[in-house]
Amino acid sequence: MHLSPDDLHAYAAAPLARLLEEAERLTLEGHGRVVSYSRKVFIPLTKLCRDVCHYCTFAELPRRGRRAYLSPDEVLAIARAGAAAGCHEALFTLGDKPELRYQAAVDELAALGHSTTLSYLAAMCRLVLDETGLLPHANPGVMTEADIALLRGVSVSQGVMLESAAARLGEPGNVHHGSPDKQPAVRLATIAAAGRLQVPFTSGILIGIGETRAERIDALLALRDLHARHGHLQEIIVQNFRAKPGTRRAGAPEPDLDDLLWTIAMARLAFGPAMNIQAPPNLSPEIYPRLIAAGLNDWGGISPVTIDHVNPEAPWPAVAALAARTRAAGRTLVPRLAIYPAYARELERWTDAALRPPSLRMMDADGYAREDGWAVGVKGPAPTLPSASPPRVRARAGRGPVDAIVARAVAGDTLSVAEIARLFRARGDEVAALCAAADALRRATVGDVVRYVVTRNINYTNVCYFKCRFCAFSKGKQHEALRGRPYDLALDEIARRTAEAWERGATEVCLQGGIHPDYTGARYLEICRVVREAAPDIHIHAFSPLEITQGAATLGISVAGFLERLREAGLGTLPGTAAEVLDDGVRARLCPDKIGTAQWLDVIETAHRLGLRSTSTIMFGHLDAYEDWARHLLHLRALQARTGGITEFVPLPFVHMEAPVYLKGAARQGPTFREAVLMHAIARLALHPLIPHVQTSWVKMGADGAAAALASGADDLGGTLMNESISRAAGTEHGQELPPSEMETIIRAAGRVPQQRTTLYQPVPEERRRASFAADPLAPTVDTPLPRRVHA
Repeated sequence: MHLSPDDLHAYAAAPLARLLEEAERLTLEGHGRVVSYSRKVFIPLTKLCRDVCHYCTFAELPRRGRRAYLSPDEVLAIARAGAAAGCHEALFTLGDKPELRYQAAVDELAALGHSTTLSYLAAMCRLVLDETGLLPHANPGVMTEADIALLRGVSVSQGVMLESAAARLGEPGNVHHGSPDKQPAVRLATIAAAGRLQVPFTSGILIGIGETRAERIDALLALRDLHARHGHLQEIIVQNFRAKPGTRRAGAPEPDLDDLLWTIAMARLAFGPAMNIQAPPNLSPEIYPRLIAAGLNDWGGISPVTIDHVNPEAPWPAVAALAARTRAAGRTLVPRLAIYPAYARELERWTDAALRPPSLRMMDADGYAREDGWAVGVKGPAPTLPSASPPRVRARAGRGPVDAIVARAVAGDTLSVAEIARLFRARGDEVAALCAAADALRRATVGDVVRYVVTRNINYTNVCYFKCRFCAFSKGKQHEALRGRPYDLALDEIARRTAEAWERGATEVCLQGGIHPDYTGARYLEICRVVREAAPDIHIHAFSPLEITQGAATLGISVAGFLERLREAGLGTLPGTAAEVLDDGVRARLCPDKIGTAQWLDVIETAHRLGLRSTSTIMFGHLDAYEDWARHLLHLRALQARTGGITEFVPLPFVHMEAPVYLKGAARQGPTFREAVLMHAIARLALHPLIPHVQTSWVKMGADGAAAALASGADDLGGTLMNESISRAAGTEHGQELPPSEMETIIRAAGRVPQQRTTLYQPVPEERRRASFAADPLAPTVDTPLPRRVHA
């Protein structure tokens, strides 16, 4: 829907109920049931201003003995308090160019080492960014293109309220008389300049200052025209005038509720579904559901630390209370950054390079703020996922698109990329509903048994000539900058570990390693033979599609031919690793020299057609997006439909701590807890009925996280591992082994029935189970150091 100016003006006369109905329809279309807010700290850098707006109590006159500007220490103190309170945004607000009016401003700026307020603002934005990691948002008033460019390097977003497009408000007797920076043409020029420089920008209108409704529409249309040209307006604020004592408009009437609702609805009608429409909640307390129903999808910045310095008489609502009121209106309150999700998902376009690492650290895969402090692989209690709202609240929300998508998945239908991505965007009640639906489907499909395999990981070398940007495990021959030293296991050490694993009750060894430059396919064949000789009855689960491809190429034979030879040497199944995300756009940035999506799928399909089954995995939460995850799941579903060879799906959340791509500031810090649990739930739904088992990784998720996954569609706890080294090298704290007794404790605590299994999901002999529970401690391992040449 895109109304012409004439149509929009015509809508002005429509009944309010009709406007509100259409506005809410558009809001739900564009934003679903999410209402966002930014957790911020408010930094009033200076209250001096050269303008004299007749309604403003923020601007002050210079006073002897009082500083005109916050000092750097004062700025930092406020910012640090905000960071400690969990804020993401540092909102700098200030008067417009006071140095052009007040000598006191000139003098104090000079003492601070600056000639302009904007120069000092840029320095303080940089200080806050560097010292606290908070993302600056700057509201400095009218700016030149050079000013905007300067601030773009130190702030993720900027803003100027248009307030009104009515030039007559600057005439004598009106609110903007004597305020040169409030001329509409000047403010529109600033907003246009920000668009040319690709700055995510905030603007909006102030209602009740003497303008007509027609002039409000004209202001909205002027902003819409600029947005159509540049795409940079990330939100439109509808702010209602509040009469303040001590101003020339102290006795002026304030807009009533219907007038505010009408304006919010007109803003939504003017800009359509995608725009973020905001109204400050502290200026309209106790009517939050009415504002939501009028087309609002954002509450703006809310500070747990500082007052609203522009409206000091209006306290911020408590976030918990605002969340409860939002939920009662059938919506979910979600934290965002100072840069909105659509812009955060395109950081390279919309932000300066220096702002990208701190932005990535704070955001989830959809561009919203991370909801909690949980991180993959870090010890500590897991967050609590949302529980379902009371029935009356759910009834108010109604059946949404998630319900219909879930119904199709449960029926076994193939979902689209858009449908799966929509499931990953679930929040609040939708998360609870998705997890419950996945758990019910799990129960109906595979019952209440949770299986695990007693296995030993043998990572035969950490030397690798590939340059995957996420990997903290692999080393170059002489590279020791990352955790651990380069090694290449001697064959007798591989044999010793295999025999010890069998003695400790293992039914499987999992063999994977780096792609050593000296290895050929003969080395992989030799490893299989050594393992088979050391423990004839152990299952060999080995070699990712990358290793298979490299081994075949070095022997000059086909993938199928190499797989046949590996099977003859003892190979039983393949781990479906090296998949990362099966999207070539992601792979080009994450692991550019690795095999592509089609080749990975081809190797696995070839193995299946030769009778070798495999697992399947995804490694997610780094450079990827929900649509990428959806494409990955659909690739696996289509492969399974062709071959039926996948035994289970294993989500592997990205461990960020030592990953090069994260250390260079180019990746997020793994998925959020919500995203990690949802991957298990959505996989259960999207892969149904083709892949029956969904495994959760205790190494990545921890015991609490694994329990949450088991309650959300997962039915397998993976392997005991004995020697986990890849995740450990990346920084996980959850250990190298989870013995059977601890596995079964987690499973029983989840109300489920534990069962040891083989690689191919068969029960293990009782002798194996007894041996696993009576296992002696592991003997010390020997990581055979370099240099040595590999016999191939």
